[in-house]
Amino acid sequence: MKILFVGESWVVHMIHTKGYDSFTSTKYEEGATYLLSCLREQGIDVTYMPAHEVQVRFPQSLEELKAYDAIVISDVGANTFLLQNPTFYQMQIIPNSLDLIKQYVEEGGGLLMVGGYLTFMGIEGKANYKNTVLADVLPVVMMDGDDRVEMPSGISPVAAGSHPLVDKLGEWPRLLGYNKLSVKPEAELLLHNGEDAILAVGTYGKGKTAAFASDCSPHWGSLEFMEWEHYASFWSELVKYLKQA
Repeated sequence: MKILFVGESWVVHMIHTKGYDSFTSTKYEEGATYLLSCLREQGIDVTYMPAHEVQVRFPQSLEELKAYDAIVISDVGANTFLLQNPTFYQMQIIPNSLDLIKQYVEEGGGLLMVGGYLTFMGIEGKANYKNTVLADVLPVVMMDGDDRVEMPSGISPVAAGSHPLVDKLGEWPRLLGYNKLSVKPEAELLLHNGEDAILAVGTYGKGKTAAFASDCSPHWGSLEFMEWEHYASFWSELVKYLKQA
């Protein structure tokens, strides 16, 4: 199986102040390193596209996307797809990447969105996927505005019923937060916290879709979650589920 994993990277620009004087430093980080290694160990061919590369390297045609069995979007907002460099700086008319993803799923591709500060609606509503075509594709309903549910005391998702993706996992480790979502009537709820959907799966056209409301890495992905014995198998089975039969 071959997937395109998009996002889970960031640049931190810091100001260090020491008395009268200050200086700046910058570092680049990737949050999905451990997850990607787990997927590769499970035999999944992963092409990783960090968030900043989307603006210059995201596929510009449906044919390019069809080289992958599934696309995973994690912690990168809609603006990164919609305001690519040729459009924002050179005013060029180019394909709408989110429209391409929608068509890709409609014709049989898989799509997984993983929660975070810049997926679904995200912090201050800046991820803004509810106001894009992916709102039609995903198996969940997004709320307006900032959808974060911060849970410093932790929550353990509960299975909503029997399903091969969750049946053998037992009690879940605690997560430190999630994006507030509800499941669409035609989709299937697999994990929840009260009335909030944590994991849902569905279909769009010929393709399969999934939404995981929490994070695949810190901070919402607690150390307890990252060290969970089922961490690798959960993610690999979820990704494999998206492949068209």
